[in-house]
Amino acid sequence: MQKVCWPYFDPDFDNLGERIYGPPCRVYIDNDSIQDCTVVKVNSENKQGLLLEVVQILTDMNLIIIKSYISSDGGWFMDVFHVKDEHGNKLTDTSVINHIIHAIGTSRRESDFIKASEAINNPNNNALEPPLNDHGEHTAIEMTGTDRPGLFSEIFAAFADLHCNVLEAHAWSHNARLACIAYVADDNTHAPIDDPSRLASIEDHISTVIRATADPATNSTHVGHKENETDGFLAGQGKGCMNSNVERRLHQLMLSVRDFDEPFCEPSPLSLFSSKLEYCDQKEIKKTTTVSIGNCEDRGYSIVTVTSKDRRRLMFDTICTLVDMQYVIFHAALRSDGADAFQEYFIRHIDGRALNTEGEKERVIKCLEAAIERRVCEGVKLELCAENRVGLLSDITRVLRENGLTVVRADVETHGQKSLNAFYVRDISGNKIDMEFVESVKKEMRPIHLEVKNEETRTETVGPDEPPASAVPQPQPQPHRLSLGDILRSQMDRLSLNFVPTK
Repeated sequence: MQKVCWPYFDPDFDNLGERIYGPPCRVYIDNDSIQDCTVVKVNSENKQGLLLEVVQILTDMNLIIIKSYISSDGGWFMDVFHVKDEHGNKLTDTSVINHIIHAIGTSRRESDFIKASEAINNPNNNALEPPLNDHGEHTAIEMTGTDRPGLFSEIFAAFADLHCNVLEAHAWSHNARLACIAYVADDNTHAPIDDPSRLASIEDHISTVIRATADPATNSTHVGHKENETDGFLAGQGKGCMNSNVERRLHQLMLSVRDFDEPFCEPSPLSLFSSKLEYCDQKEIKKTTTVSIGNCEDRGYSIVTVTSKDRRRLMFDTICTLVDMQYVIFHAALRSDGADAFQEYFIRHIDGRALNTEGEKERVIKCLEAAIERRVCEGVKLELCAENRVGLLSDITRVLRENGLTVVRADVETHGQKSLNAFYVRDISGNKIDMEFVESVKKEMRPIHLEVKNEETRTETVGPDEPPASAVPQPQPQPHRLSLGDILRSQMDRLSLNFVPTK
């Protein structure tokens, strides 16, 4: 019998680099260097997307990033974050500190494993969808299209008619475009919907509802399902704060319907009249974000500078968009004074080239502006809590629609038998909402518990010395007087909502 010899591999060989140079990812938490914030330092082997993973972890923990320095040129990644908790204090809880260290280290190892698996199973994979997390027994439905007043009500009514129980939903509206992710189950069996014919019927029905607009030139509609998260779509984790990967997917969906392009501001049919006219009237007011792009000729970088109002998750939104547009961040800096934020990124395209054409620069500028502005909601936030049942969301949004309120953002979650809903609403004509009118809507929704937060009079800052709202003198509200044009526009908008699209 022939003797076969195999080379011997020491089982500790794979860890040799770590034993010599230390672990591939080191996380340091410094609470001594700076008096009013905690410093998080991350040193790691460099790889594409690591910066987004670290920022995503800090964002998911509701930490406020007030300053950051990033350097990842070469084979090593060095990052420094100055952070505070959601109340503006240093991180003193040992469990929180340990969680940061563990989460970043675990994310680094899991990401390496996932990428290695994807390289073996799909070497040509260039998908931008976030990695997989378990979200329970449900079917995920993604929807994009042209927004119009009352569309949320129509979508949820369609789900109720199709005997689908909406367990969770998140939706954004920006520049007359809509992106929505809904997690549904069968209302009788409470199980995910896996019948191909029924799924096709749901997609066809929802697509018909979203396409029911008289402006087909600007209507780009997509409805797709993903069952049990097996297709690589990442859902939130239902912990009161939407998981950042859900937000990243919403960014991608909004990007796919080109919400960075301004809607055409001309007289339009009634179904789109309100949303487009409102945008055109307030475009100059909302313009608080400035993006510019220059070139660093000697190093081959493009320098992206972003100046905007500061808010939470600002850095995540910016980095998420650059990564999804296939750009690599080599150096970056962020600083905030509480009211305004300044960001600077040194980037190249994933193929190694800088942004050389004016068309490419203009597209990056528009996409970054849209990514920052689409999360900002000016309006009244309604927080509702009720016993979960099939058709609940349809009833709630119908009441809002019948009272002339349009939903510009929605976050719906189910905890046990309770449905927790947050809707950002505006008057359908673009006027400020009378809070007394909202109170009348609140009475109409009883026994649903409703809390009202006026986002139009609140500015979200992250400064260390924020005075309490009660300490700031508030201007006396002035009665809002409607012009004849406002009255006519309001009546036309409300009349248009009474029309039912024919099939």
